Amino acid sequence: MKLAIIGATGKVGKLVVKEAKERNIDVSAVVRQGGKTGIPEIVKDVYALTKEDVASFDVVISALGFVGADAAYEFEKSTQHLIQIFSGLETRLIIVGGAGSLYVDPAHQLQLKDTPDFPEVYKPFAESQAVQLDTIRNAKNVHWTYLSPAADFQADGKRVGSYQVAGEEFTVNQAGQSFISYADYAIAIVEEAIAGKHKNARFSVYQA
Repeated sequence: MKLAIIGATGKVGKLVVKEAKERNIDVSAVVRQGGKTGIPEIVKDVYALTKEDVASFDVVISALGFVGADAAYEFEKSTQHLIQIFSGLETRLIIVGGAGSLYVDPAHQLQLKDTPDFPEVYKPFAESQAVQLDTIRNAKNVHWTYLSPAADFQADGKRVGSYQVAGEEFTVNQAGQSFISYADYAIAIVEEAIAGKHKNARFSVYQA
């Protein structure tokens, strides 16, 4: 399998690259500044990527992140660009998503970000990623997957080496907790790249 990681030098991207390399996957990086990953690189901004850049890969994982006042715009704009270049290709696109858009009701009318206890400081970011999810859902002729982490997404969390899979609804473990480390999330997204179990769908992962 040929795999590429967009945003390979970010916190999640680095761990996805590490996980892929440990599995002896043929992995490349898509980065704005080259020479930092130790693997083959496509040195381009996401908006400069073309169909030709991604067509040779079996799977491309987008680990792009945006912050600040323009985050919602950038999440939507970058996803629209990716849809444009992946449309009509066999290459699968997997997006590192957010937890705020997970549903808290069986009818899928209420998202976690809209509940009273959702931290206000994280709400703009969650709103931005919800826009991103809506954008990819509306994609035509694109093989996509969107992977949401647990609510507590731990950058420096321990690598347990396992994870639990859930669907589109916010899910907690037996202790009533929703968390996963970046490292275990990286395992999940690489295994999705290999197995392709969630085609044209969003799913989520959490730690037992």
